[in-house]
Amino acid sequence: MTEPYVLDLQEIDARQVPVVGGKGAHLSRLSRIEGVRVPAGFCVTTDAFRRIMADAPSIDDRLDQLSHMDPDDRVVVGTLSAQIRRAIEEIAIPDDLAVAITRALTRLGEHTAYAVRSSATAEDLPAASSAGQQDSYLNVVGPTAILRHISRCWASLFTERAVTYRQRKGIDHRTVHMAVVVQQMVFPHASGTLFTADPVTGNRTVATVDAGFGLGEALVSGLVNPDVFRVREDEVVSRSIAAKQRAVRALPTGGTQESAVDVQQQQQPALTDAQAVQLVRLGRRIEAHFGRPQDIEWCLADDGFQIVQSRPITTLFPIPDRGDHENHVYVSVGHQQMMTDPMKPLGLSMWQLTAMVPMHEAGGRLFVDVTRRLGSPESRAGLLDLMGKGDPLVRDALETVLDREDFVPTSPDPNPAGPPAHGASAPIETDPAIVTGLIERSQTSVAALQDGIRTKTGPALFDFLVEAFEEHKRVLGDPLNLQAIMAGMEATWWLNDRLQEWLGEKNAADTLTLSAPDNITSEMGLALLDVADVIRPHPEVVRFLEGVEDEGFLDELVKLAGGAEARDAIEAYLNRYGMRCVGEIDITRPRWRERPTTLVPLILDHVRTFEPGAGQRRFEEGRQKARQKEQDVLSRLRALPGGERKAEETRRMIDRVRTFIGYREYPKYTIISRYFVYKQALMAEAERLVRAGLLPEKEDIFYVTFQELHDVVRSHQVDDRLIQQRKDAFRSYHALIPPRVLTSDGEALTGAYRRDDVPAGALIGLPVSTGTVDGRARVILDMAKADLEAGDILVTTFTDPSWSPLFVAIAGLVTEVGGLMTHGAVIAREYGLPAVVGVEHATRRIRDGQRIRVHGTDGYIEILS
Repeated sequence: MTEPYVLDLQEIDARQVPVVGGKGAHLSRLSRIEGVRVPAGFCVTTDAFRRIMADAPSIDDRLDQLSHMDPDDRVVVGTLSAQIRRAIEEIAIPDDLAVAITRALTRLGEHTAYAVRSSATAEDLPAASSAGQQDSYLNVVGPTAILRHISRCWASLFTERAVTYRQRKGIDHRTVHMAVVVQQMVFPHASGTLFTADPVTGNRTVATVDAGFGLGEALVSGLVNPDVFRVREDEVVSRSIAAKQRAVRALPTGGTQESAVDVQQQQQPALTDAQAVQLVRLGRRIEAHFGRPQDIEWCLADDGFQIVQSRPITTLFPIPDRGDHENHVYVSVGHQQMMTDPMKPLGLSMWQLTAMVPMHEAGGRLFVDVTRRLGSPESRAGLLDLMGKGDPLVRDALETVLDREDFVPTSPDPNPAGPPAHGASAPIETDPAIVTGLIERSQTSVAALQDGIRTKTGPALFDFLVEAFEEHKRVLGDPLNLQAIMAGMEATWWLNDRLQEWLGEKNAADTLTLSAPDNITSEMGLALLDVADVIRPHPEVVRFLEGVEDEGFLDELVKLAGGAEARDAIEAYLNRYGMRCVGEIDITRPRWRERPTTLVPLILDHVRTFEPGAGQRRFEEGRQKARQKEQDVLSRLRALPGGERKAEETRRMIDRVRTFIGYREYPKYTIISRYFVYKQALMAEAERLVRAGLLPEKEDIFYVTFQELHDVVRSHQVDDRLIQQRKDAFRSYHALIPPRVLTSDGEALTGAYRRDDVPAGALIGLPVSTGTVDGRARVILDMAKADLEAGDILVTTFTDPSWSPLFVAIAGLVTEVGGLMTHGAVIAREYGLPAVVGVEHATRRIRDGQRIRVHGTDGYIEILS
């Protein structure tokens, strides 16, 4: 019979996480899996915890203080959490609760030894495992000791590490409650952990077993190194046997103690190969039951394996769900688009619906399946060449997969789905009118979209948008558009290859493309300097802008001397570029037009840092440098054997690169211009749903796909639980690091630079903009928090076009993500900034404020101080 506040593990329903916590719910489910043995026990529910907390009202004040604390302020967080723990431990357990627990112990055996283990409601969940954040106690003997340790488990909800973990995960302390699992002790010969997927590579076909003698505490605490077995398809594929000098064992009177392992046993494996395979089979059964890879704690006693814990592995990057058992190789879209942050569901679906190739979602990111193109001899070389030119790490990762000859099936199809790997290869003339015509065609298309969408609402809006997406793809897929993009890129590659071969000069095209015409992104950065020129002469406007917080500040400007001119300048800028923002491929991100305060710090920096006319001067200086470089290169070529021919070929290619390379940025501008039109229409529809009482706030539409939103508008029904689940999932995706290449086995590959031509200790990357510069590193993860001074070197994760206004004030650029033709690289060259991209973990390996040297020609970073 169930006691108040106490549930036997066998009585617990899988949906009772709020009552028994994540660990308790998992153990209950584990105990029901055929062939899986779990030590008998019961759970003291969260109702008991809430009752204890109600007896300590002083805790509420401290929780209020904690909620406003910076998780990095360890002194204050440590003090407050210690006070809360002490208050909980001092509360006497009410008699009826103590009786309920004692009765449960009597049923199992009052004098048996037990493990008393914390089970928080935010523990062992798919989005946040909280592993190790609360306390557990082994070999507790007798009711008095067990009651005392239950109190300690309740208090451990507020260990410093648990409090900090929740604050960083955005979990409200008041929403998390503590249950306690009490289980019969197992006294094992060996114990350890089992990961049903490789925790390092992510490969789901390889399980990893860590094993040691005695209780698992020795491994968890780092007292000994474990034996490690890697198992694939019922076979141990590798093993590492450690010298296990110490073990943790149970004491007869309760508690545990470290003890020495017999010298002759230290080198013996804790498990046989057969036992490791048997354990992995159990793990696969558990994994299948829970539907995702598991981190399992196990014990081996005389009568076989017992499972004492299983939780999802939350660090693995998810795999796109294809519904088949074929091998697939995926390339990250985010690394190509310079936006590796997770996207919300509406953003993902909109990009999929408007993309030129099929894209697959995993972990809030998008991937392109390149398996068929890799498998086809006709397209493989071209794909690898194109990937290598853009990002050598992607190419290296793909080649790593290809080296496993049995993974990518050979495809006889010479024309796999998707555009050719080389893009549009048909030649076009070097004619500026082509670029002018393409830009006019794009502007006409956007204007027609704005005009057509103006009167559309409800289901008719979605019908209109479906047709608009087809026009969107038609504009981008126009062969002439693709030819113009490729013409500029191919001319760049030709110049770099030939001039290095003929003159021994690396990346000569970087200078030859300075201030190229028609580059909408570089124009955007320089145009903000012009806005600063309008504002600079008006001190009252500058002072006002320094205190701006409200997004309606433009309306207030007109009340100030010079304010009307300032507002007009900012409005003109927003009219042309207001659709842009950081992470702009996600339609749900706030645009500059929606949040103009984003631009204010940049404008003020420009006011302080630059002299009037700086934008035009910088463009003209770049144009002159490019012209001088052209004359220098042609002169040196003419002095070579066959020099006239080489010079003439080079001159034609310089004309070609300057004609087309600026246009490389325009198609993205077109996409984002159309996106803003789509978004404005969808937000107006969201406002109608809010007025109808279907949604609490407009931004809730960001957590449904385009098709789901269409269904909501048509049916006037909203699944509130789905929206909340999507919000929770989106938060969890921020902790995942997307790989450049991902396989259907779950293996995440980042690639490697296979170079030996850099100094020891240098950080290797991809050279994308020539030159060398020393300066202060400013590690900036949020453009809105940028605090840059002239001569600083920007170090960040990625930059998309919205970052270009910052480029006018820096001396160099380092990013973790990027390629030769991604937007950050193009603009760095436009502005003449030495730049190295694709530097793995740059924002962690370089500290803010360090002096560094960026070798933009050779592709590495030296840390000077």
